[in-house]
Formats: sequence, C-alpha cells, structure tokens
Amino acid sequence: MTEAEASRRGPGISPGRARRLAYQRGQRRRSLLIGAVSTLVVFGVVTLVVVNSPGWPTVKESFFSWEDFKASFPEILTGFGRNIRIFLIAEVFILIVALIVAIIRSTRSPLLTPLRLAATAYVDLIRGIPTIILLFLLGFGVPALRLQGVPNSQEFWAITTLVISYSAYVAEVYRAGIESVHESQTAAARSLGLSSAQSMRWVVLPQAVRRVIPPLLNDFVALQKDSALLALLGVQEAFRRAQIYVAGTFNFTAYLAAALLFLIFTIPLARFTDYLIRRQRERVAGTSL
Repeated sequence: MTEAEASRRGPGISPGRARRLAYQRGQRRRSLLIGAVSTLVVFGVVTLVVVNSPGWPTVKESFFSWEDFKASFPEILTGFGRNIRIFLIAEVFILIVALIVAIIRSTRSPLLTPLRLAATAYVDLIRGIPTIILLFLLGFGVPALRLQGVPNSQEFWAITTLVISYSAYVAEVYRAGIESVHESQTAAARSLGLSSAQSMRWVVLPQAVRRVIPPLLNDFVALQKDSALLALLGVQEAFRRAQIYVAGTFNFTAYLAAALLFLIFTIPLARFTDYLIRRQRERVAGTSL
C-alpha cells in the first residue's frame, strides 16, 4: 500500500477494513449514479409524453400561464401568511390538548376512570369523522345557534376544528410514546420516592416526547396542508385567494401558485423529519450494540 493510501486510511485502520470502506464508498457512488440516471430517464419520458399529448397546448395555457402566475402570486402569498399563522396557533393548542388527553388515557388511577372513558370516546369519535365534515359541522352549525359569548368568527372556528381534529391523532402519538417507556423506569422513579404524577412528569414524559418528535413533525406537515380546507368557510387564505382569481379569469395557474407555496413550506419540514428518523434509528442501533 502506498503512503498516500495509508494516510487516507487514518491511524488504527487495518488494510482489510480500509478496503471494505473503499468498497462501500464505491457502492454508494454507484447507487447514487444509477438513481440519478434512472430518475432523469423516467422524468424525461413522462415529460415527453405530456408535452406531446393532444391536449397539452390547452393545459399549458390554463395551468402554466406565466402572466397569470405573476398577477395572482402576490395575493396568494398574502393569503399563505394567514395559513402559516393559523397553523402555528393551532399547533400550540394541539400539542397541549393532545398531551392532556394522552396522559388521561395512560393513567391507571380508578378515580380517573370517567375522564379516561371520556378521553377514549373523544379520540374514537373525532378520528372517525373526516376533518372536512367536522369543519362544516362546527363552522356553520355552532354560529347558527347564536349562543351568547360564543365567537362567530370564521377563523376562530377554523382553528377550533383543526385543534379538535388533530388533537385526537396527536394524542395517540403521545400515548404510543408514553407506553414505549419501559415500566421499570416508572418503578425506579417510585422507588426513589416520586409520586405517580412526578414519575410521569420527570421520568416518562421527557423520554416519550423525545421518541415521538418525528411522527409529530409528520402531523405538522399534514396540518399545514389541511389548513387549505379553511377556504370552505370563506377564510381568506392562499387557496381561497386562488379560487377568487380563478373565478375572475377562468385560468387555473393560481392553483399552481398556491401549491408551490405549500411545497416550499412542507418539503423542508418533511426532509427534516426524515433526518430525525434516521438519526433516531442510528442512535437505537448504536445503543443495541
């Protein structure tokens, strides 16, 4: 082996291990190259089929008009700011409500049996109702009652719907994290003199929350996309602004502009979620060695 190869190996690496590492690097490069070429081929074929189809000129004019994109984008961008604001407000309440529901469902105290049954019924009921139906029921039904002190704001009921709907799903994510913590952790905490509530607060929850961060981020991505449903209540968010532009011009490029904004927001979050999942998997694999 040459001196240059030895220096690249680094100190303490045997020749056999150096060869295996070099082989693995070569395999990764080969896999990346094959993946890049196959992706280019597939997208190239799809592009050729689309642009050579009989209806492509009409689709191009209706969905890919640069002039309409420039004209509609500022209003849609303003509406997208409302999407983000609603998403952030709803997410704070979802994390709080879902955690409370998950803790209630995980408790073993006989005294809390009525609350546990109510939390279970809430999760089963809300997860069985599509979000769009819940949006209509709350957004149009409750304001029609004209109850004193109850807000009639469309945005209020839009946020309320998202909180009620997603809290049921996120509560189950939290509960899975709580139940993944081995019972010996709670037993050890109790042996040190901590109460059941203190054991949950200081021992179980920190471990559970850390384990469920990746699936929680997946729910964040879904929540951001579902914020477009609020247009059904007339909330002036990105999709609603796009609808207004399309209704006035009969050109659908505004929908493409709205979709682009959602992609810009959700794709980085999805990649960050993948990174956390990969890091968590590597940490678990390293712990098991």
